[in-house]
Amino acid sequence: MKRALLLLALIAAPVAADPSTPPAALANTQLRDPAQEAKARDLMATLRCLVCQGQSIADSDASMAGDMRAFVRSRIAAGETPESIRAWLIERYGDYVSYDPPLGAATWPLWLAPIALLVVGAVIARSSFRRRRR
Repeated sequence: MKRALLLLALIAAPVAADPSTPPAALANTQLRDPAQEAKARDLMATLRCLVCQGQSIADSDASMAGDMRAFVRSRIAAGETPESIRAWLIERYGDYVSYDPPLGAATWPLWLAPIALLVVGAVIARSSFRRRRR
Protein backbone atom coordinates (compact mmCIF):
# COMPACT_ATOMS: atom_id res chain seq x y z
CA MET A 1 0.00 0.00 0.00
CA LYS A 2 2.84 2.40 0.88
CA ARG A 3 4.59 1.63 -2.39
CA ALA A 4 1.42 2.29 -4.36
CA LEU A 5 0.99 5.67 -2.65
CA LEU A 6 4.63 6.55 -3.28
CA LEU A 7 4.32 5.57 -6.93
CA LEU A 8 1.14 7.62 -7.26
CA ALA A 9 2.86 10.63 -5.65
CA LEU A 10 5.82 10.32 -8.04
CA ILE A 11 3.54 10.15 -11.05
CA ALA A 12 1.39 13.07 -9.89
CA ALA A 13 4.31 15.35 -8.93
CA PRO A 14 4.92 16.79 -12.45
CA VAL A 15 1.22 17.51 -12.87
CA ALA A 16 1.11 19.37 -9.56
CA ALA A 17 4.18 21.41 -10.54
CA ASP A 18 2.40 22.99 -13.52
CA PRO A 19 1.13 26.43 -12.50
CA SER A 20 -2.60 26.96 -12.63
CA THR A 21 -2.32 30.71 -13.13
CA PRO A 22 -2.53 32.13 -16.65
CA PRO A 23 0.65 33.48 -18.25
CA ALA A 24 1.51 37.16 -17.91
CA ALA A 25 -0.11 39.51 -20.41
CA LEU A 26 2.97 40.10 -22.60
CA ALA A 27 4.55 36.67 -22.11
CA ASN A 28 3.42 35.36 -25.49
CA THR A 29 2.21 38.55 -27.17
CA GLN A 30 4.48 40.68 -29.31
CA LEU A 31 4.70 44.43 -28.94
CA ARG A 32 2.87 46.49 -31.57
CA ASP A 33 5.97 48.47 -32.50
CA PRO A 34 8.29 46.21 -34.55
CA ALA A 35 11.40 48.15 -33.47
CA GLN A 36 10.54 47.69 -29.78
CA GLU A 37 9.75 44.01 -30.32
CA ALA A 38 13.11 43.55 -32.06
CA LYS A 39 14.88 45.14 -29.08
CA ALA A 40 12.94 42.91 -26.69
CA ARG A 41 13.67 39.77 -28.73
CA ASP A 42 17.39 40.60 -28.93
CA LEU A 43 17.53 41.05 -25.16
CA MET A 44 15.45 37.94 -24.42
CA ALA A 45 17.81 35.81 -26.53
CA THR A 46 20.71 36.78 -24.25
CA LEU A 47 18.95 36.01 -20.96
CA ARG A 48 18.99 32.51 -19.47
CA CYS A 49 15.84 30.83 -18.19
CA LEU A 50 16.45 30.23 -14.50
CA VAL A 51 14.16 27.20 -14.41
CA CYS A 52 15.37 25.20 -17.42
CA GLN A 53 18.88 26.75 -17.53
CA GLY A 54 19.61 25.37 -20.97
CA GLN A 55 17.39 27.79 -22.86
CA SER A 56 17.00 31.48 -23.24
CA ILE A 57 13.81 33.07 -21.95
CA ALA A 58 12.80 33.59 -25.59
CA ASP A 59 12.79 29.81 -26.22
CA SER A 60 11.58 28.49 -22.86
CA ASP A 61 8.03 27.38 -22.08
CA ALA A 62 8.54 27.72 -18.31
CA SER A 63 6.15 30.07 -16.55
CA MET A 64 9.03 32.03 -14.99
CA ALA A 65 10.48 32.60 -18.46
CA GLY A 66 7.07 33.87 -19.55
CA ASP A 67 7.04 36.29 -16.64
CA MET A 68 10.53 37.46 -17.58
CA ARG A 69 9.49 37.93 -21.24
CA ALA A 70 6.50 39.98 -20.10
CA PHE A 71 8.76 42.05 -17.85
CA VAL A 72 11.22 42.73 -20.67
CA ARG A 73 8.46 43.68 -23.12
CA SER A 74 6.70 45.97 -20.64
CA ARG A 75 9.93 47.76 -19.77
CA ILE A 76 10.89 48.14 -23.46
CA ALA A 77 7.39 49.48 -24.19
CA ALA A 78 7.86 51.97 -21.32
CA GLY A 79 11.00 53.29 -23.02
CA GLU A 80 13.76 51.70 -20.95
CA THR A 81 16.97 50.62 -22.62
CA PRO A 82 17.90 46.94 -22.91
CA GLU A 83 21.09 47.64 -20.94
CA SER A 84 19.19 49.00 -17.95
CA ILE A 85 16.76 46.07 -18.05
CA ARG A 86 19.68 43.61 -18.20
CA ALA A 87 21.37 45.40 -15.29
CA TRP A 88 18.19 45.16 -13.20
CA LEU A 89 17.76 41.45 -13.95
CA ILE A 90 21.42 40.75 -13.10
CA GLU A 91 21.05 42.69 -9.86
CA ARG A 92 17.94 40.68 -8.97
CA TYR A 93 18.92 37.17 -10.17
CA GLY A 94 22.72 37.34 -10.31
CA ASP A 95 25.19 37.05 -13.18
CA TYR A 96 23.93 33.59 -14.09
CA VAL A 97 20.82 35.09 -15.74
CA SER A 98 23.04 36.40 -18.54
CA TYR A 99 24.60 34.17 -21.19
CA ASP A 100 27.55 36.58 -21.19
CA PRO A 101 28.43 37.07 -17.51
CA PRO A 102 31.21 39.56 -16.70
CA LEU A 103 34.56 38.18 -15.57
CA GLY A 104 34.69 38.54 -11.81
CA ALA A 105 35.40 36.66 -8.61
CA ALA A 106 32.15 34.73 -8.75
CA THR A 107 32.22 33.99 -12.49
CA TRP A 108 35.85 33.13 -13.20
CA PRO A 109 35.10 29.37 -13.03
CA LEU A 110 32.55 29.82 -15.85
CA TRP A 111 35.22 31.39 -18.03
CA LEU A 112 38.13 29.12 -17.11
CA ALA A 113 36.33 25.76 -17.00
CA PRO A 114 36.26 25.27 -20.81
CA ILE A 115 39.97 26.03 -21.05
CA ALA A 116 40.77 23.70 -18.15
CA LEU A 117 38.68 20.92 -19.72
CA LEU A 118 40.49 21.33 -23.04
CA VAL A 119 43.87 21.09 -21.30
CA VAL A 120 42.80 17.98 -19.36
CA GLY A 121 41.45 16.42 -22.56
CA ALA A 122 44.70 17.16 -24.40
CA VAL A 123 46.76 15.59 -21.61
CA ILE A 124 44.58 12.47 -21.57
CA ALA A 125 44.71 12.18 -25.36
CA ARG A 126 48.49 12.65 -25.41
CA SER A 127 49.06 9.98 -22.77
CA SER A 128 46.66 7.63 -24.60
CA PHE A 129 48.52 8.06 -27.89
CA ARG A 130 51.90 7.48 -26.16
CA ARG A 131 50.66 4.19 -24.69
CA ARG A 132 49.50 2.98 -28.09
CA ARG A 133 52.91 3.61 -29.68
CA ARG A 134 54.68 1.44 -27.12
